[in-house]
Amino acid sequence: MSDGSVQQRQSQPAVPLLEEQRVGEILAAVPERRHWRYRPRRVGMVWRSRTFRVVAVFTVLAICGLAILALVRDQTGTQGFLVGLGLAVLPVPLLLAAFRWLDRADPGPWRNVLFAFAWGAFAAALVAILANSFATRWIATTIADPSNADTLGATVIAPVVEESAKAAAVLLIFLFRRREFNGIVDGVVIAGVTASGFAFTENILYLGNAFGEDQQIGNSGVVSVTAATFFVRAVMSPFAHPLFTVLTGIGFGLAAACARRRRIRRTVLPLLGLVLAMGMHSLWNGSGVLSPYGFYAVYAVFMVPVFGLVTWLVIWSRRRELRTLAAELPAYAAAGWLSPEEPLALSSMRARGLARDAARRRYAVAARESRYTPYGPGWAPGSPPGAMPGTMPGSMPGVMTGSMPGAVPGVMTGAVPGPSAQAAQAKAAVQAAEAHGKAAARAVAEYESFATSLAALRLQARRGTTGPDFAERELELLHHLWQRREVAAPALTYAAQATGLLRPHRLPPLPYAQQFTPHTQYGAYRNGPAQAQAHAQSPGPGPGYNPYLGQQPPR
Repeated sequence: MSDGSVQQRQSQPAVPLLEEQRVGEILAAVPERRHWRYRPRRVGMVWRSRTFRVVAVFTVLAICGLAILALVRDQTGTQGFLVGLGLAVLPVPLLLAAFRWLDRADPGPWRNVLFAFAWGAFAAALVAILANSFATRWIATTIADPSNADTLGATVIAPVVEESAKAAAVLLIFLFRRREFNGIVDGVVIAGVTASGFAFTENILYLGNAFGEDQQIGNSGVVSVTAATFFVRAVMSPFAHPLFTVLTGIGFGLAAACARRRRIRRTVLPLLGLVLAMGMHSLWNGSGVLSPYGFYAVYAVFMVPVFGLVTWLVIWSRRRELRTLAAELPAYAAAGWLSPEEPLALSSMRARGLARDAARRRYAVAARESRYTPYGPGWAPGSPPGAMPGTMPGSMPGVMTGSMPGAVPGVMTGAVPGPSAQAAQAKAAVQAAEAHGKAAARAVAEYESFATSLAALRLQARRGTTGPDFAERELELLHHLWQRREVAAPALTYAAQATGLLRPHRLPPLPYAQQFTPHTQYGAYRNGPAQAQAHAQSPGPGPGYNPYLGQQPPR
């Protein structure tokens, strides 16, 4: 039987095999990727999809939000829920504005802020309500004196559960948004915003229950329980929850500033901050049990000094970030990427704001075809500030070279319009000028943000906390700066002169004795913008060519 099967197989037509020597011809005959009929299966890649992650996070937060709102409404009633919601919203803008003000030197993206607030208001609050309720019932059924269950739950269980739930948001951003988490200020902002969201939901519950109690006993006005609860939670201690969680954020911020090789320190510091947050939270919750005046004693002797100390630490950290710009960016100025005045202007919040305002005024005036310059009379170091290649001095691209973008038909065509048409044309010209000014101010603000990130990246490289993609990140930031340089550099130079930062005794000293050695993969940094422009003007590199790295993409 075996012989017959062999003969049968031999009688079948043979399938041609590809010869290894013809690899080049075979690969050349493969169609482009968009014409492939058979595509490789992306096994396990769904978790790496950004769309999947965004949808998953949004779905989880939405489910938690619906669940927590249903639970709070069930406990407070519809009227109590609406009253609590209206009163709890009042301190939220103050808290968010305070944390964004602390982060204005190098502001993080709004998506991180929104995620942190939503996590605290929905996910952390839901975990806290469910876990605290379960723990209180368990304590009441297992200990000898059930009357102490609420006290033990508030002083022991609640701090552990709530601070752990809020710290999860800081941990997630620390792990998955590591490039946007660089130090103490970032940790404080994310932790504070998360705790603000948690306090918002908790205030709805407390104020709604207080309103229901007033409805039962007939109280109203200043002497009501609702007014007293609002005064204690929203007026006296709106920063209570943020202050607790900020200690956790400081721990993560210190860990972010540590070198990657110090793994023990990067693990211990966040845990230490979490333990301190739990301890302060426990002391705050138990202050009312100590004595009738225990709350006021803890508030005056402990909470206020700690709040002042943390505030000082955050402001000091922000000033240190600004000093980092004055210390790190002169190396790029020496290479030709920045002007010598820009590091000084970028290290001052006042000069930054003045640069944005000056760019807004200058380009708004230029769009209205005026020769006035807001940089002051006689300020012209060599050429009109901000002149664009291919445009008239003092104009934005597309301005004064024909019809203004966004202008109504008939403008600058020689026709004499009527009064109504003239008014419409004047209004359109003003709107176009304002748009040009806003675009220039936005370009300066983006320039300042990218420069701050570049200085932080360079500092991380000196500390050994950057990853292997340092060269690519540095290249990307320099590319963004170069695109906005024509608008931002003159404005920052003017701001440095106007604020008196160019005096000789204010020049920053060299932060280190030896020159920082750049990565070998990045030749554009060593040779400055001249080589970058030469690469950009080189003919025929092919699609995907990087003019800064000077290399062809793999075929």
